Amino acid sequence: MPLLPLGLNAPVLQAISRAKPAPGKPVMFIQTEDTPNPDTLKFLPGQSVSLDAPRDFATPEEAESSYLARELFRVEGVIRVFAGQDFISVTKAEGVDWPHIKPAVLGAIMDCLESGKSLFSDADDDGHAAYEGEAPGS
Repeated sequence: MPLLPLGLNAPVLQAISRAKPAPGKPVMFIQTEDTPNPDTLKFLPGQSVSLDAPRDFATPEEAESSYLARELFRVEGVIRVFAGQDFISVTKAEGVDWPHIKPAVLGAIMDCLESGKSLFSDADDDGHAAYEGEAPGS
């Protein structure tokens, strides 16, 4: 079995290799970090995510006002999304394996960030759970 750099697995490398940037745009590379909670991964896209305030979406209903969170909840197995200034933490359900959903999570994040759409709507101030400290597992 060939060695893969820094914990990258074959599905993640396939997702990266399928990414086709728009002409003149560099390829986005999203780093991931483990957290103390094995069901939560931290995704670092190398750009701003939520500058005004951290945002915590504990349910798909809370995510309705957020393009980013809504798209992440469409990935089967995602149960919570937290957006910080320069990162996104995603929590998966127990029994779901990261190798099975990580490529879809990375794809959703890339699509949202590269779309140019607002990640959070103006109504988001009233539509998401108030930030009450650290995100689960961060």
